[in-house]
Amino acid sequence: MSSPLTGLVPHPIVQAPMAGGVSVPQLAAAVSEAGGLGFLAAGYKTADGMYQEIKQLRGLTSRPFGVNVLMPQPEYAESGAVEVYAHQLAGEAAWYETELGDPDSGRDDGYDAKLAVLLDNPVPVVSFHFGVPGREVIDSLRRAGTLTLVTATTAEEARAVEQAGADAVIAQGVEAGGHQGTHRDVPDSDGSGTGLLALIAQIRETVGIPVVAAGGIMRGSQIAAVLAAGASAAQLGTAFLATPESGAAAVHKQALTDPLFVRTALTRAFSGRPARGLVNRFLREHGPYAPAAYPEIHHLTSPLRKAAAKAGDAQGMALWAGQGHRLARELPAGRLVEVLAGELADARTALSAGGDAR
Repeated sequence: MSSPLTGLVPHPIVQAPMAGGVSVPQLAAAVSEAGGLGFLAAGYKTADGMYQEIKQLRGLTSRPFGVNVLMPQPEYAESGAVEVYAHQLAGEAAWYETELGDPDSGRDDGYDAKLAVLLDNPVPVVSFHFGVPGREVIDSLRRAGTLTLVTATTAEEARAVEQAGADAVIAQGVEAGGHQGTHRDVPDSDGSGTGLLALIAQIRETVGIPVVAAGGIMRGSQIAAVLAAGASAAQLGTAFLATPESGAAAVHKQALTDPLFVRTALTRAFSGRPARGLVNRFLREHGPYAPAAYPEIHHLTSPLRKAAAKAGDAQGMALWAGQGHRLARELPAGRLVEVLAGELADARTALSAGGDAR
């Protein structure tokens, strides 16, 4: 169960990189200072914007941290489907008094420029989502002293991660909030994801590299469970979403435990790629019609989501959340790491004694 990651930080707790302004330097710093591994999300930022956040984070902590990078996406051929969806969203634009975004705003998220920054100014850990970087990228980062992690949602994807030379694989169960990190977007596979514990077992029997478990983890007892299943560490996103250091909108944080939002679902409504969020009006009305077109749909709906957040309208926002969202605790991020570490220790003690590991 040991891995290069476990030598970096005292606790096997990784704060998931949540793009869209949630994983701000203050959150990552608080987690790292408490003995976990804080993460910045480079997604949807410019390379310079990422660099400025790295500089800010380094000013807040000298502890290890990570940066997450989104992989470039293949060309999407069916522009007509995007145009039809844009027509469907015209009423939303009118309601929020904004324009729809330009679906052709870019496909690679500044990937090459961000890699250049991360090679010139190495950080302790870099993770990748939506695919596997080439071995030359992994090797370059390793020479710079950076550990690399890549998300996988199946054992086959984990095999590709190992073959690329990554230091560890993030096993993302279907319970996870936000975007599923599938390497290819296959609409026929929508809703067919694997639960985390089963996925850990499948990946452990397929690859030899360490596994970081992600998906629905909200308590230290769950961390103990995934460690017992063979993971080296646990990655938590929704658990940190409600912390005061999180950059999430206040209405998003409140919705996690609001009885109005009773369940989550995977949807393409906001981005064109499967992502798990709280079921609200926008998801119900538009999810069934959203095409498999990422990042075109992400760019298209961006002004709508921002306008809804500005208006404090939870029914029009992308309320990303994992299946454990009702267990969210409004604790400072550093305190949350301490509580999780204490719960983990208690669970391990109970398990070793054959007692109740709740």
